[in-house]
Amino acid sequence: MADRQVHIMVVGAHAGDAELMAGGLLAKYHLLGHKTSIVHMTLGEKGNRALSPEEYAKQKRQEAEAAASVLGADVYFLPYKDAELPYCDKAAYMLCDIIRKAKPNLLITHWEGSIHKDHTNTSKIVRDAQFYAALPTIKRDLPHHGCWQIAYAENWEDPKGFEPDTYVDITEGYDTFIKAARKYEMVSGKISSFRYQEYYEALATTRGCLSNFQKAECYMMPEGALVRKSGRFPGF
Repeated sequence: MADRQVHIMVVGAHAGDAELMAGGLLAKYHLLGHKTSIVHMTLGEKGNRALSPEEYAKQKRQEAEAAASVLGADVYFLPYKDAELPYCDKAAYMLCDIIRKAKPNLLITHWEGSIHKDHTNTSKIVRDAQFYAALPTIKRDLPHHGCWQIAYAENWEDPKGFEPDTYVDITEGYDTFIKAARKYEMVSGKISSFRYQEYYEALATTRGCLSNFQKAECYMMPEGALVRKSGRFPGF
């Protein structure tokens, strides 16, 4: 698969999650000539005390589009509200339709052991959508598409039970990743007290130290996978 074009899709609960969890991987694979995309389940519009959710939603969408442009990724938005994302078939079928349209080879999303319900529900929705998208007997507007490889990304809000087993060198895409992440005002330190940029910069360095790369991201594969340290995602 490394010799042909692949498509990596990252699904985040809030605009900004996907880029912080897997922005280095997206940047790296775009630079290698592969296709990438991002799906935002919500805009994460309730995290700004100075702006109404409606005002911040407009800002977050603009930031998400700008970040995707830097990464060279296609971007999709689902219509759910921050902190109100339900775990339901309706959401799973909406994501199923996006998977059938975009035809990714690899899905990356949140680990379900999260302190945030939107993250946990996103993880479950992605698994259901992956299953629905692959079944030819589930009739939708588009034909079925099997995307059987899935991985869980590292996020500071998803720590419970997260045990990384796959380390990927993102040195080549690191600067692009940081540039994309900084399109979000929350990352540049103007909204949240959490030091997003410093945390994910330090995390990339720490994971790089553990895998003998300059910068790295780590992922958790489904149960039973082996520890991997590679310049590319396994199979890609």
